[in-house]
Amino acid sequence: MNLNKAMVIGNLTRDPELRNTANGQAVASFSVATNLVWTDQSGQQQKKVEFHNVIAWRKLAEICAKYLHKGSKVYIEGRLQTTDWTGQDGVKRYKTEIVTENMIMLDNKGDNSGSYNNNNNSYNNSAPQGNNNNSNNNNSNNSNSDDVVDVKDEPIDDEEIRVENIPF
Repeated sequence: MNLNKAMVIGNLTRDPELRNTANGQAVASFSVATNLVWTDQSGQQQKKVEFHNVIAWRKLAEICAKYLHKGSKVYIEGRLQTTDWTGQDGVKRYKTEIVTENMIMLDNKGDNSGSYNNNNNSYNNSAPQGNNNNSNNNNSNNSNSDDVVDVKDEPIDDEEIRVENIPF
């Protein structure tokens, strides 16, 4: 059995960049920073920041581009994917990214992202398998109609829900 799963909670370091592949699929890329704080042997508090490259595909890419912005607190769940290429200088380079399968906006309701709620602010999407146009792999995209997320641009009604108003 194998497992390739990444989960991070952090803040976007830049606004998502939305592009389209040659065949018209939306892809968003952005970076999420996570902080590690610990106390060393001398009692001094230490801090370290990790930066995670993140990509999202199809409808989830469009949602990320629309509702996330620099500084947004977000939960990202997905799989790790490493791509390699040879640079113009002839040196082989590598890039590891989290391919987003689930994204939850964690900002407060007063922010843009908290004003829209579908399935508890959670958007699921199965990303294409393999790499996009930057690779030489010929993996097929495993997409189906279940990947489409219906997002309504309606504000949430914060009115209290009463048991006597539930119709059952």
